[in-house]
Amino acid sequence: MIEELKEEEIVNKVGGRFKLSTLIQKRMIALNQGARPLIDGRGLDKISMVIQEIMQDKIYLDMSGNLLTNEPTEDYEADGGTVDLTQSAE
Repeated sequence: MIEELKEEEIVNKVGGRFKLSTLIQKRMIALNQGARPLIDGRGLDKISMVIQEIMQDKIYLDMSGNLLTNEPTEDYEADGGTVDLTQSAE
């Protein structure tokens, strides 16, 4: 088991076990559909990358349950805004 999931810190960081589960699921879907990792994940499996993105405050759920990031992507201006990672960038 991934050590971070045994700790309450990650659960408290996202606001509960349900939100954590939802965040992990949505980010795994995005990665499986071709989204780029927000961390240097060489040598990590996808679930470990997602956990590290959460621990490093790279991804979060908004109040509507949408997966968002504070990281700018090449498709968006680096204006400090957020990006909905569940939507296509068309």
